[in-house]
Amino acid sequence: MSDNKHKIVIVGGGAGGIELATRLGSKLGRKGLAEIILLDATTTHIWKPLLHEVAAGTVDESEQVDYLGQAYRNQFRFRLGKMEGLDREKKEIYVSPTFSDSGEELIPRRTFSYDTLVMAIGSVSNSFGIKGVEKNCLFLDSTSQAFKFQKHLVESYIKSHADADKANKKPLSIAIVGGGATGVELSAELHEVTDMLAVYGFNESSNVKLTIIEAAPQLLPALPSKLALATQDQLARLNIDLKLGCRVVEVTKDAIHTMDGETIQADLKVWAAGIKAPDWVNGLDGLATNKINQLVVDETLKTNDENIFAIGDCAACPWPGHEHNVPPRAQAAHQQASALCKSIVNRLNGQPLVNYTYHDYGSLVALGKYSTVGNLMGNLMGTVTIGGFIARVVYLSLYKMHQIAIHGYYRTALLTLSNLFRRTAHAKIKMH
Repeated sequence: MSDNKHKIVIVGGGAGGIELATRLGSKLGRKGLAEIILLDATTTHIWKPLLHEVAAGTVDESEQVDYLGQAYRNQFRFRLGKMEGLDREKKEIYVSPTFSDSGEELIPRRTFSYDTLVMAIGSVSNSFGIKGVEKNCLFLDSTSQAFKFQKHLVESYIKSHADADKANKKPLSIAIVGGGATGVELSAELHEVTDMLAVYGFNESSNVKLTIIEAAPQLLPALPSKLALATQDQLARLNIDLKLGCRVVEVTKDAIHTMDGETIQADLKVWAAGIKAPDWVNGLDGLATNKINQLVVDETLKTNDENIFAIGDCAACPWPGHEHNVPPRAQAAHQQASALCKSIVNRLNGQPLVNYTYHDYGSLVALGKYSTVGNLMGNLMGTVTIGGFIARVVYLSLYKMHQIAIHGYYRTALLTLSNLFRRTAHAKIKMH
C-alpha cells in the first residue's frame, strides 16, 4: 500500500474494534481509499459476553474468529502486538515486543503512524486496590484468562473425583465476587457443568459449593428489582449461596474476608466486581481520562485530540438526559462502531462527524439452561419484562447481530448450521 493513503489504526479487536475494522475495510480498504490496521495482543477474537461460557468449558472453539482471516476477507491489515505508548505530535503509537511462551522475542518493538487513531481496548477488572485480589483471584477479562480458569476448573474436578473416597472430604468450593451479569451467568453455567460431569461419570462433581459475593443489597443492579429478585430466587433454587451486602476487604490464598468479619473458604476465586480501562491509558500523552481510566469523548466519540477517537468499554461517552455515561455493554460498542464508521468516511470526504446517540434496548441475563431474564426497551412498547424462551431467543439474537456485522448474513447462517452439526458429535463441555 502506498504511503499517501489515509492511515487508520484501530487498537483493540473486541466487539467494537473488529466490527469497525470490518466495516471500514469493506467501505474504504476494498476501494483503496485508506489503509486500515487492526492491532491486538491476541490472534483470535471472541465475543466478550461469551467468556463465562469459555470459562465453564461449554462454548464451542469454533466461535473464535481468526483476525488474519477476517482481515484478508475484508481488506484490512492485522498486526499482533500490545500498544505501550503514544506520541500525539508525531501521530505515532508504540507497540511493545511480542514474546513466545518460552521468552523468545518473536516480534521486536515497533512504531505505527496514523492519521486517524481509534482506541477500542475494552476494559479489565477493577480490583479497587483490595489486598490480595490480583495475586489470588482469577479474572475473565480475556479469552486467555477464561481458558486459564477453565483449566483450573477441570483440574479441580479431576482432583475432587480422584479424592472421592477420602473420609471427611470437603466439597470443591468456588466463590465469585461480583453479582453483575458476568458473576450471575458464570455461576449458573458452572452449576450446569457440574450436572453434565455427573452424567459423564464424575460421580463427585455434584459435590461443589458455589457462592456469589456482592457488596450491593441485591444482584444485577442494571435490571429492575423485580427481575433481580426473580434471579436471586432462581439461583437459590440451584443451591448457589448468595452473600449480599457483603463487602470484600481482603483475598488470601484459601479464603475471602469481608468487612463484617466473615471468612469464606474457596478453592477457586473469581473476581467480577467492576471494570476499568487498563491503567496504562491514564495519562497517555495528555489524553483526558476519568477516575476509572476511560478516555473522555464527546458526542462524536472524539477525545480531546481531533485525530483520536475511542469506542467501547474504554470510552467515557456522555448519555444525554442521564447522570452517568453510556454503560459498558456490547450493544453500545456495536452502535458506536457503526456511528464512527460513518464519521471516519465523512472525515476523509471533508464532511462533518456524526453524533452518536445511545439506544438502550434493555438488558438480558442468561442463567444457562435454567432461565433467561431481562427487559426490552423500545419507542412503541416502552419497557417490557421478558423471560424464559422468548428472552433466550432475544439473548442469542444479540450475538447473531455481532456475527452478522463481521461475517455477513450468509456466513453467519453457515456458521450457525455448522455449530449445530458439531454439537451432535462433540461433548457438551471441554475437558482439556
